[in-house]
Amino acid sequence: MSRLFVAIGDSFTEGVGDWDSRYPNGVRGWADRVAKQLSKQDPRWRYANLAIRSKRLQQIIDEQLQPALDLRPTVVSVYAGGNDILELRTSITPLMESYEDMVSRIAAAGARPLLFTGFDVRLHPVLEPMRRRNWTYNDHVRRIADTYGALLVDYWCFDEYHDQRLWDIDRLHMSPAGHKNMAAHVLRVLGIDHTLSAKPLRPAQQLTVAELLRKESAWWGEWVIPMFGRRLRNVTLGDHLEPRWPEPIRPADGLKRLAAERFNASAGHAPSS
Repeated sequence: MSRLFVAIGDSFTEGVGDWDSRYPNGVRGWADRVAKQLSKQDPRWRYANLAIRSKRLQQIIDEQLQPALDLRPTVVSVYAGGNDILELRTSITPLMESYEDMVSRIAAAGARPLLFTGFDVRLHPVLEPMRRRNWTYNDHVRRIADTYGALLVDYWCFDEYHDQRLWDIDRLHMSPAGHKNMAAHVLRVLGIDHTLSAKPLRPAQQLTVAELLRKESAWWGEWVIPMFGRRLRNVTLGDHLEPRWPEPIRPADGLKRLAAERFNASAGHAPSS
């Protein structure tokens, strides 16, 4: 009997930071890597990924939850709420009440929820209130996971992510190495043997004080200020994107091949043999 892994959420689960133009939306991500490893254990595993970058919790509930449950999944991974806690006007208590209702619906549908805490990112002192909100969020996620028998990937505890080489240039999303490492953690929680192995990271770049200051200034100008600008304009990077794998696929058939066939179909080309 086939089993189905469905991933819902925001940029973390869509795969932002693990850039690869051969895959839908130009990213690969930890969930694709997990799905591939599941298929190596049992080729009958199927996989769908409905996550879209920038989505907030209520959007994930409204747009992704029921479509995911309609697929009758075995496991539903969900990382949601990270974009909400960046908004200081959002109250944590009602946010986590909605989160718990979402998890309860997954469990009631007979699927196993797979939840994540948020990493304790070392932020600029100006952003320290967001870090404290992340701590509160994590406390709620752990409690909810225990209440509903959910699997928990306690990202908070993964000290290796203090290495900046596991992060993309925006410092908010994981790099390809970070996504691969996360996939290994998820597979461990799922109890799945895997063939993922970490490639040696390049030596950390040693920067002078002047170079560090220029890098910090560029980060604010290229990533932080534009992010808050989008929030003020009520626009997001995911506004015109579709889910990467909206219908269940068989990763055993090859994700790159399936992505190429999907691209050719959308472009009106005949699938390659």
